[in-house]
Amino acid sequence: MDELVDGERESGRAALGRTLRLLREKSGKTLGQLAGETSYDKSYLYRLETGERLSKRAVMEDLDRYHGSGDLLVRLWRDARKDVIKDKYKAFMELEATARVMWKFQLRVPGLLQTEDYARVVLSGLSRAQTTAGNGEEVEEQVAARVGRQEMLHRQPAPSVRVILDEGALRRRVPKEKVWADQLVHLVDVAELASVTLQVLPFTAGVHDLMNSDLTLMWQRVGEPVAYVEGNGFGELVDDPDKVLSYRLSYDLVRDAALTPAESTTFIKRLLEECRS
Repeated sequence: MDELVDGERESGRAALGRTLRLLREKSGKTLGQLAGETSYDKSYLYRLETGERLSKRAVMEDLDRYHGSGDLLVRLWRDARKDVIKDKYKAFMELEATARVMWKFQLRVPGLLQTEDYARVVLSGLSRAQTTAGNGEEVEEQVAARVGRQEMLHRQPAPSVRVILDEGALRRRVPKEKVWADQLVHLVDVAELASVTLQVLPFTAGVHDLMNSDLTLMWQRVGEPVAYVEGNGFGELVDDPDKVLSYRLSYDLVRDAALTPAESTTFIKRLLEECRS
């Protein structure tokens, strides 16, 4: 899928759309016939083929089964979803996708642990703040890309992931009670995965080194660890060994001050009861 178009590499979304069209034409089906034999609208399928829309992973899985194409479309979809991610996140996402160990400190519920509905609310709010309100399709593409990243939690072997959530992340509800309750339930469910450790840093822990930004530390199978620091409007990938070590030490201090995994699950369940009462 490395064809050149006007001297440039074909985008992931264009490659996916072209492959969808080729598979359909190979099967001798029109868009109308394909729509009739699947659960997808003809106009939606057309926009996938032209690269106007980015689907969810489940759509590609369905079409892979329909065409008998193995996981071809899913693999192309993984590349295509990067097209809707800002450049500064792409290098981070590539490292995240292959990390064997990942530690996170988050001032908000991270995308890796968000439900689809919660992600939609958050991303819609970001769109309004960036004066792109009303662009529902752009939001849906961002949601698909964000939720799609979560497949890494279920791959084999799954990476070892530790997430420390600041208590503030669990106190800032979204307007719809069910969306927030479902998000809390999802956090409890994810915490039960053998490869995931979830902790809460309570307000009572006081001030600490990571109060102003989110931090992700990642280790690959080989090579030195890297850090990704993200705040309001900025993101920086750090590979300087001394700086990464400094972030590692700050993370250790935050982890020592956090509730234990069991206490953290109890804390989230208590918030869930309050939400439902």
